[in-house]
Amino acid sequence: MTLTPDNLFGIHTRALDLWQRRTEVLANNLANADTPGYLARDVDFRKVLAAAGGGPGNLPLQAGTPGQIGTAGQAADGLAYRVPTQPSMDGNTVDEQTEQAAFAANGVHYQASLSFITAQIRMLRTAITGGQG
Repeated sequence: MTLTPDNLFGIHTRALDLWQRRTEVLANNLANADTPGYLARDVDFRKVLAAAGGGPGNLPLQAGTPGQIGTAGQAADGLAYRVPTQPSMDGNTVDEQTEQAAFAANGVHYQASLSFITAQIRMLRTAITGGQG
């Protein structure tokens, strides 16, 4: 059996990438909180992770003929527009409190995945060295 990050750390390697991507999206939302007409976005974590898992029924759509616009790339980024809780006069859908709360929670999730990977590495190091190192 060949060891890869996926079979060593499970879903956590993919999760780290998604948590990082979500950090960027949420930071972008916060940076544009005062931009008229800006539409807040977020990563649909469950949808992207399910698609990355390649489970049954997760076949990506592909362009059938040359020149046709493919939709696989759009679904793969997992970005969706956030439904605003309070409409704004200038069309901006960023709710700073919601974004800040999501940003903080996202940091906790990122740290949890990173801690799991770190623990796995420690366990592997102990197994390789027999606890002598």
